[in-house]
Amino acid sequence: MDAWIGPNLWKDVLRVHAMKPFHVMIGGGDQIYNDGIRVDGPLKEWTSIANPHKRRTHSFDNNLRAACDDYYFANYVRWYSTEPFKEANGRIPQINIWDDHDIIDGFGSYTDHFMKCSVFRGIGGVAFKYYCLFQHHIAPPKSTYTTDAPQTMQAVNGTAGADPRQLEDTFVLEDQTEDNSWIVGKRPGPYVEEKSRNLYMRLGKRMAFIGVDARTERTRHQVNYPDTYDLIFSRLEQEVAAANGDIKHLIVLLGVPIAYPRLAWLENILSSPIIAPIRLLNKRFGLAGGFFNQFDGQVDLLDDLDDHYTARQHKRERRIFIQRLQDFSKAHSIRVTILGGDVHLAAIGRFYSNPKLGVHSENDPRYMVNIVSSAITNKPPPKAVANLLARRNKIHHLDTDTDETLMDFFDGQPGGVDKSASWNKVTMPSRNYACITEIETPAANGDGAQQNGVTLPIPKDGHSPLHTGESTAGSAHSAADGVSSASTLHGGLNVAIRVEINPQNRDGAAHGYGFSIPALSYVQTEDDARPRPQSRSRSLHAAAASIRSHSNQREARPRTST
Repeated sequence: MDAWIGPNLWKDVLRVHAMKPFHVMIGGGDQIYNDGIRVDGPLKEWTSIANPHKRRTHSFDNNLRAACDDYYFANYVRWYSTEPFKEANGRIPQINIWDDHDIIDGFGSYTDHFMKCSVFRGIGGVAFKYYCLFQHHIAPPKSTYTTDAPQTMQAVNGTAGADPRQLEDTFVLEDQTEDNSWIVGKRPGPYVEEKSRNLYMRLGKRMAFIGVDARTERTRHQVNYPDTYDLIFSRLEQEVAAANGDIKHLIVLLGVPIAYPRLAWLENILSSPIIAPIRLLNKRFGLAGGFFNQFDGQVDLLDDLDDHYTARQHKRERRIFIQRLQDFSKAHSIRVTILGGDVHLAAIGRFYSNPKLGVHSENDPRYMVNIVSSAITNKPPPKAVANLLARRNKIHHLDTDTDETLMDFFDGQPGGVDKSASWNKVTMPSRNYACITEIETPAANGDGAQQNGVTLPIPKDGHSPLHTGESTAGSAHSAADGVSSASTLHGGLNVAIRVEINPQNRDGAAHGYGFSIPALSYVQTEDDARPRPQSRSRSLHAAAASIRSHSNQREARPRTST
C-alpha cells in the first residue's frame, strides 16, 4: 500500500470508452477487497485467537454481525467513491459475479470443519448482503446468520427466518419479482446461508452471456453443485431455441482461469509431510510467519492453488464442464469464449482439437479461448512467478480429442518496460484489463477462414498459431487499441489486453496487445447423433470485462472489455 498511488488504469478504461463507448463492464470477482476486516476490522480479535479449537467455536452473535455489517458497508462506500473507478461505474453498465475477496481471502477453500465455523458462515451472509446491494442493485435477504438467533440458522433447520433485531429501523422490500437474468441454485451453499446466483443475459443480438457463481457453493473439493451445472445448461438450451439461430457467441465468465498451467507439483510439496516440521516451528516460535495463513494454519498459498480448476481435486469437474461446453458448441454451432481472472497477470489459454484430427479452428467446436485478465488495480506477481508459469506452459490433454495450452501473445514488453523475461511470450505480470469487440467489417475475400487468400495449415501443436487471427497476435494487431472492429474474420471477436506500462504513471498509460477469435462454422454429422461414451454424456452428477455496442444495419454489435 505504501507504493500504491491509486487505481490509475481505470483512466485508460475511460479513454477507450470515450473513443467508442463500451456496452457493458464485466467484473469477474474481487471487485472489492474486504480482507481488511481481519487486519484492522472487527475480526482482528478473532483472528488473533491462538487456539484453533477456540477460533472454530467462536460465536457470531448479533453484536459481531452488526460490527461486520458496518465494516462491509463503509468499505464499499469508500471504494465505490474512489476515482476514477467511481466515474467508470457511473458511465458503464455492470455485470458482476463475486469471488473470495468480496467476502474474505480464501473463503470456501479452507478445510471443511473450519469453513463451517460460525464466523465464516456469518461473514458470508453479511458479504452477500452488500454484494447484492452494491454490485447488483437488488434488495438483499431480510437478515443474515447469527448464533444468538436460531431462526437464522438455515443450514441447521432447513428454513431460514428473520431476526427481528436485524430488522429494527430497516426498510425491507417484500415480494420482489426475481430478475429473469438470474439462474438461482436449488439449495444454499455449504458455508453461505444463500443460494448461488448465476447469470444469463443477451449482449446484443448475436452474443449470449453466462456468469457462473463459483463461490457460493465452493468447497475444497467442488466448485459448483452438479445440479447447478444442469440448471445453467438447461437455461442455455431454452435461450438458444428461442433465439432462432441469432446467437453466434457464448461468453462464459468464471472467477478463475480454466485453461492455465498446472502447478500440481507445488500443491504436492505444500501439502506434503515435509511441511509439518516448519508448521510446528511456526506455531511454537512464529518461524516463517508470512508463509502460513492466519485461519487454519495451512500454507498461505495453498488456498489459492485449491481455488484453481486445474487443482487435482477439481480436475474431474473441470473436464466434464469443458466437455459439456464443447457439446453445446457443436450442437448449435456457437463459438464459446471463456473469461477468467484472479491470478493478477494476463494470458490467453485455449482448448482445441488434437491436431491429429485435422480440424481447422474455424470449424472446431473444441476451440475455446480462455481470456485471462487481472487485476486492474491489485499488484501483479513478481517476474519470477510469471516466468515460472511460462516454463510450465506444456501441451496438456483434456481428453483424447482435446489439447490445451497458452498462446504466444506478448510480442514485446509494454512500453519497453521489462515486466518478464524476454523469452516469456505467454504471461504478462502487470495490471491489465481486456476489451472484446464483435467484428463487423466483412472479410475482404468473403471467407472468414482465410486471410489474404491463405488458410493456415494445421500446426503440430498449440505452441504455434492455430488460425489467422492468432498468426498476427500482439502489439501490431488491429484489435490492440481496444476499439477496432475490423478483421477478415467476419462475425468473430476482436480481443485486446491493455497492459499498464508504469505503476507510478498517474495517467494510467497502457500498451495494447490484440488477436481475433473466428466465428464457428460447424455442420452436424452422423457421428454427432451417435451415443457418446459414458464419460462424455454423463452430467456433472457423475462427477474484469466491458462490452461495446456498434451499429450495423440497425443491429447492436456488442463490444466487451474485461
